[in-house]
Amino acid sequence: MTLQDPESEILLQLQKHPELFAAIESSDESEFKRQQSLREKYPAELVRAALTLCELRSKAKDKFSKGDQMWFDRKGLEQSTPEAVANHKAKRFQHATSPIYDLCSGIGSDSIAMASVGKNVHSVDELPVAGIRTMLNAAIYGVQDRITTEACDVRSLDLGGHWIHIDPDRRSSQKRAVRLEDYEPPLEFLQQLTESTPAGAMKLSPASNFGGKFQNCEIELISLNGECKEATVWYGDAAGECDWTATILPAGYTLTANPWDHYPRVGELNDYMYDPDPAIVRAGLLDALADQIGLTRLDDAEEYLTSAKLISTPAATPFRVLATLPNNAKEMRKYFRDHPVGEVEIKCRHVPTNADQLRKKLPLKGHGRATLFIARLQGKTKAVVAERVTA
Repeated sequence: MTLQDPESEILLQLQKHPELFAAIESSDESEFKRQQSLREKYPAELVRAALTLCELRSKAKDKFSKGDQMWFDRKGLEQSTPEAVANHKAKRFQHATSPIYDLCSGIGSDSIAMASVGKNVHSVDELPVAGIRTMLNAAIYGVQDRITTEACDVRSLDLGGHWIHIDPDRRSSQKRAVRLEDYEPPLEFLQQLTESTPAGAMKLSPASNFGGKFQNCEIELISLNGECKEATVWYGDAAGECDWTATILPAGYTLTANPWDHYPRVGELNDYMYDPDPAIVRAGLLDALADQIGLTRLDDAEEYLTSAKLISTPAATPFRVLATLPNNAKEMRKYFRDHPVGEVEIKCRHVPTNADQLRKKLPLKGHGRATLFIARLQGKTKAVVAERVTA
């Protein structure tokens, strides 16, 4: 049977020509000459697609353990859930009693993770080519027997009785959507899922306006390697007891609390300063973290924390305080003339600071590295010189 869409046709043709990828990987010619040589043997559109896929596979190595073998398009790779995050979420789906519907499934990373914990998954995407990529990728991970695919508008499905995972499109237009109302499917459909299906998860941008949009749900902010990757809205039987959770990967650290049960405790800057993980901050759990491990805030409008003794936690990066200076470039230059270093990392959250311009004003003629925080300390803006604490 001939497939209707050209993208699917190209993808299936690529699958039949592994020698094309071998030729690309082994070539030491310039990009132009390599394309010329390959086009003598293969159609131009096939060569372009193969070169693009090789580029995407190279980029995917940090995102997927088998990224160098997987099948991507540019948008699919960009919007796909990293393997570590997908595996973390999949653990909650182990209690699903019927096939899980993975809606807007893209290249299939979440479907693969849920199938990898032994669940049957029905992967649904509007584009037929997405289903092909999902099955090819599932075969690479050895879970193709637990995944089925379907190409349709997810709003046309009868989802009653099924656990749901959905990754709505954040780019229904040329611009990346931040408002949930601009997602596709939109907010109204997402809210209806919490009432019409028994349990599930919605993958949202951590920058989106999810606050107050979902009743009786848990919102989990997930970071990976120091970057907040997604806000997951858990509902029904998949939700936890508290409204907010922050998870930090790959450490596997999770903090669950209700933010309104905690309030800012502000204190003097002590010997150690901490830069909290973005998942903690975005989940509103900074004060819960401070209460749990014995830290205080530098200011109720700042996220930086402090302690007299070093406290080790995956939830915050520790720094040893070296000096506190006025927020004055002249004083900073004097300090670094007297205490020379070769590199300065500049951190600020709420104080407007042009880090590049400030760095150019500093005499960096020594060795080693320091960190310069521009932050509010009990209502006053200061410059704090510190060094990272290494294990």
